[in-house]
Amino acid sequence: MGWRGILGFEYGIVQAPLGPDISSPQLVAAVANAGALGFLRVPDWEDPDYVRELIRKTRTLTNKPFGIGVILAFPHKENVKAILDEKVAVLQLFWGECSKELVLEAHKAGVKVVPQIGSYEEAKKAADAGVDAIIVQGREAGGHVIGQDGLITLLPRVVDLVRGRDIAVIAAGGIVDERGYVAALALGAQGVSLGTRFLATEESFAHPTYKRKLIEFDKTEYTDVFGRARWPGAPQRVLATPFFMEWKALPCHENESNQPVIGRTIIHGREREVRRFAGTVPNATTTSDIESMAMYAGESIGLIKEILPAGEVIKRIVEGAQRLIDQQFAPLN
Repeated sequence: MGWRGILGFEYGIVQAPLGPDISSPQLVAAVANAGALGFLRVPDWEDPDYVRELIRKTRTLTNKPFGIGVILAFPHKENVKAILDEKVAVLQLFWGECSKELVLEAHKAGVKVVPQIGSYEEAKKAADAGVDAIIVQGREAGGHVIGQDGLITLLPRVVDLVRGRDIAVIAAGGIVDERGYVAALALGAQGVSLGTRFLATEESFAHPTYKRKLIEFDKTEYTDVFGRARWPGAPQRVLATPFFMEWKALPCHENESNQPVIGRTIIHGREREVRRFAGTVPNATTTSDIESMAMYAGESIGLIKEILPAGEVIKRIVEGAQRLIDQQFAPLN
């Protein structure tokens, strides 16, 4: 079978925008060079000049198209303007309303719009706004989780919803290899979005200890103990580290704002203190008590056994899916 890509990309494989800066230009470029769709992630504050720089830096590493993710819960108008000025191929949106106005504005600039949603209602609003594709996030996903539905039931409902419209559906949550990819295709998706698998790559900007823990641990939990002050009402799926298991019953009135400083980090060029229960994961610049920091990961963690180059992840999924379809599902003559 010839692979049907999505949104003009060779393959239907998406590297999720890993915050705050884990999807580095190096990771996104490696994904783009392998024929898939990689997403940068903008800062959680307005800094259009920095956003331009991030985009331009990525363009020095690849001449292929790529995307950039924006969290609508944070200030973003200036950043979005910079993205549209730079004509990045795809604007990914999360955690907020994807308005018709924004979609029109992006389309005028030649930029495709892809929101990530976690409920049927949210998918309906996005489809009505005229988006180009929808990422359906199941509760299995790592990092911030917007809905309560499992992927296997929500995905086909969204597929049915957009049938006949020119909207690609992309599955996210717990997908890590060719088996998850083929399963998503069977449920009606045109592509898959992988977060945890691309976090565990050589090019990701995650701290080496964080990467090591992704291999070491095979259990995650859905919680809200991290980043309550910075991003309220945003539950997350994290690695069940010893630190997390000790503190997971943190009383709901407690948050990071009055907690001790456990490290320092540089995020998108800005130096920051990291407090206990802060919602930012350790990147390569983070120092001090890494083991006590938030470590987001999806339920797919038990299937991730090694750190790989991003291009290899894509190659294995594409070739593996081809083999799987030919061997398991090919018609018997």
